[in-house]
Amino acid sequence: MVKSYQGVRVAEPKKAPIPQILVKEYMSTNLITFHPDDTIDQVMEVLTKKRISGAPVIDSSGALVGIISEVDCLKEIIKGKYTNTPKFPGKVSEHMSVDVMTLSPDLSIFDAASEFLEHKIRRFPVMKDGRLLGQISLSDIIRAFPTMKHTTW
Repeated sequence: MVKSYQGVRVAEPKKAPIPQILVKEYMSTNLITFHPDDTIDQVMEVLTKKRISGAPVIDSSGALVGIISEVDCLKEIIKGKYTNTPKFPGKVSEHMSVDVMTLSPDLSIFDAASEFLEHKIRRFPVMKDGRLLGQISLSDIIRAFPTMKHTTW
């Protein structure tokens, strides 16, 4: 773009496009994970201790096989109450969600936010080429907001 100031022509760069804010910039990569054979009481202990609401479930080869959440644990608590069992012997594999939707690390935060609204869940595993890279939570999207408010919609 060329502008003129008091008869002098000055070439100025075009406005650079606003860079996309991507999932990979806000996802967690130091993940707590569970194994399908872990027990629900182990999961509840870790979720409580780490103050998280759920985590990916991976098999012995490291492949994502599900997600376990506080809601899944609650189902086992209710089952224990009805059967009067003092321990929660249920396995993660019995309660985890296996139909897991994942996001790409290169997806924009705006598109990720839309997925959270559409699916009404609290976390998505982030995968690329079949590998679990991290997880993005609803809280991570909210944490990205100060950066997002400087972008053009």
